Amino acid sequence: MNVELRANLVALGTIVLREIRRFARIWPQTLLPPGITMVLYFAIFGRLIGNRIGEMGGFSYIEYIVPGLIMMAVITNSYSNVVSSFFSIKFQRSIEELLVSPVSPHVILIGFALGGVCRGLAVGVIVSVLSMFFINLQVHHLGVTVLVVTLTATIFSLGGFINAIFARNFDDISIVPTFVLTPLTYLGGVFYSIDLLPPFWQSISLVNPILHMVNAFRYGILGVSDIRIGVALAFMLVASATLYAVSIRLLRSGRGMRQ
Repeated sequence: MNVELRANLVALGTIVLREIRRFARIWPQTLLPPGITMVLYFAIFGRLIGNRIGEMGGFSYIEYIVPGLIMMAVITNSYSNVVSSFFSIKFQRSIEELLVSPVSPHVILIGFALGGVCRGLAVGVIVSVLSMFFINLQVHHLGVTVLVVTLTATIFSLGGFINAIFARNFDDISIVPTFVLTPLTYLGGVFYSIDLLPPFWQSISLVNPILHMVNAFRYGILGVSDIRIGVALAFMLVASATLYAVSIRLLRSGRGMRQ
């Protein structure tokens, strides 16, 4: 094996392992709260309110919203893991050691992104297991389910990486989740079908990228969707490639890191 390739693989494994150990070590802060939050959603929106709403899309209300709630947990945690981790090493100036090392920028980016994906998927599994106490969770299409959740975690891990690069203080890393991710998530079809909206607002909703992710995941779990799955998957693949290219360019330029 090429010496450079071997060195990059060792570096990649080290970064990924560090990221996994980081969120696993403080699991009461990283893995437990999302589970508790989602149980409250299941109990309040699913059971109490859902019994009054009735069916949606041919399923009980709680069955309909569970895929969206799982996806919401994946989005939030994959994003927050990378943005907090990468900004921390920027703040501590240890990023400079990585930048001057012979490690490829691709290795640095993939390592942090994989850490975010791992946390997002871990939380997704925890929430899925907890949902089984409320519904009989069955997977309609395993391949679509795994692909969608992995692409979604990747997209928001890369988004968190870009946010961390531009952030100048700890307050900056909370702006995007608060003012962008939260509104888009709640308006992304997690709690309702866009078929309930007037035609104009249905068209506006299609601009929301999270709507495509939630519905693609809902198709994988339940077999129903408000949008075409092919379009959603194509969008996620393009978004992943675009965010990766932007992240690599920023990392190579040293913007926001060399001060």
